[in-house]
Amino acid sequence: MTGLVIFDNDGVLVDSERLANTILAELLTEAGLPYTFEETVRDFMGGSMESMRRKTEARLGRPLPADLEDRYHQRLFDSFAHLQAIEGVEAVLDHLDERGIRYCLASSGTHRRIRTALTAVGFLDRFEGRIFSAEDVEHGKPAPDLFLHAAAAMEVKPADCLVIEDSPLGVAAAVAAGMKVFGYAGMTDPAKLSKADTVFHNMAALPALIDGA
Repeated sequence: MTGLVIFDNDGVLVDSERLANTILAELLTEAGLPYTFEETVRDFMGGSMESMRRKTEARLGRPLPADLEDRYHQRLFDSFAHLQAIEGVEAVLDHLDERGIRYCLASSGTHRRIRTALTAVGFLDRFEGRIFSAEDVEHGKPAPDLFLHAAAAMEVKPADCLVIEDSPLGVAAAVAAGMKVFGYAGMTDPAKLSKADTVFHNMAALPALIDGA
């Protein structure tokens, strides 16, 4: 039986990836590095803002505006007024509660972003005290650090953890951590999640998958 389910946040619990990648594409384009929504999804989904800055500055050949992250988060948080939970995920959390299976959250987002998103969809109380951010570790996804940190904090062995991820970077991080991982292809090309143990397309299928893990 799975000892701990670790959820990614954006795109798994909250439907924020479309908002976030649209805003990021706009800001990078304004900074002189034209990006489309599809390209930001391809290059940055699942990663940290620090990683995004490092990659784009290498391409641009000069620093991005110092306030880009602040402007990104301000636009993003303004858009969270309309944020929704991923369809069907609340039933998944209810199922875990009923089965007595522990769960937590490990996201590349900042603590402020995570808490703002969870508050918007009414999930903050369900994860309070079990929220882990890339801010907590030296290396974010695809390094295993964040997932290993979450497992250690929850006092569960990595081999007993199951990660729910929607990005190739997150899947790679879970694999590197020695954890089982299910890839949610809600917005991601399933082929890009091929390193996951299982790829699923609908949250309604997840409770049975977890029970069988």
